[in-house]
Amino acid sequence: MRVPRIRFPLLAMAGTLALAGCGGRAADNALLRESFDSGDTFSRTVDGRPAEACEAARRTLLSQGYAIARADDGQVEGNKNFQPREDDHEQLVLRISCAPRGADQALVFVSAVQDRYALKKSPTSASVGVGALGSVSLPFGSNDDSLVKVASSTITDADFYRRFFQRLQQYLPAAAAKPAPPAASAPEPAPLPTPPLPTEPAPPEPTPADVPAPAAAQG
Repeated sequence: MRVPRIRFPLLAMAGTLALAGCGGRAADNALLRESFDSGDTFSRTVDGRPAEACEAARRTLLSQGYAIARADDGQVEGNKNFQPREDDHEQLVLRISCAPRGADQALVFVSAVQDRYALKKSPTSASVGVGALGSVSLPFGSNDDSLVKVASSTITDADFYRRFFQRLQQYLPAAAAKPAPPAASAPEPAPLPTPPLPTEPAPPEPTPADVPAPAAAQG
C-alpha cells in the first residue's frame, strides 16, 4: 500500500498564515478603536486670535499647578506630576496647538498623555582599600534608585477635555471684553392728555330795565 506523501511546505505556509491572522487581529485593536469620527473631544472653536487662545491655555495650565515647558503664539506644553503610591510615579503632559479660523476666531487642539513610571532598585558596590590586598569591592545595603517608564497612554475622557475648555474660556480676553446684553426695560407709559385751561365767563348783557333813561332837555 502506498502512503500519500505530505507536502510540508504547504502545511508550513498554512500555519504561518494562521499565526499571522491571529497576530493581525491583536495588532489591529488600536486601529479599530481609532475611528477618526467627527466629534469635538480634542478641539474647540473660540473667539479671539490664536495668540490669545494659546495665552489663555497657558494661564489655564498655570492655574492648575502645571509646569510650563513651552509657550508661544501657536503652541503650549505643560506637565504635572503625581505619586499615587510610594514606588509609582505618574506624569500628565498636555500639548495645545492654536490655529486661525476665520477673521476673529481660533481653533484650539489639545491632547493629554499620561505616562507611568516605576521605581527600579539596583544594588551598588563600593571599593574599600585593605592594606596589601589593595581595593576590594563590597556590596552595601544602599540602592541606586531610578524611575523607568512602564506605560504611556493618551487620555480620551471627554469630560476631562470639556472641563479644560470651560476653564480656558475664562481667560479669553474676547469673553471679558464682550459687552453684556442690555436689560429689557418696561415700555414708557403714554403721556396723559393735557386738560383744557378754564375760560372766564363772558359778562352778561344789560337788560332794558338796567339801561338809564336819557335826561330831559332843559328849555
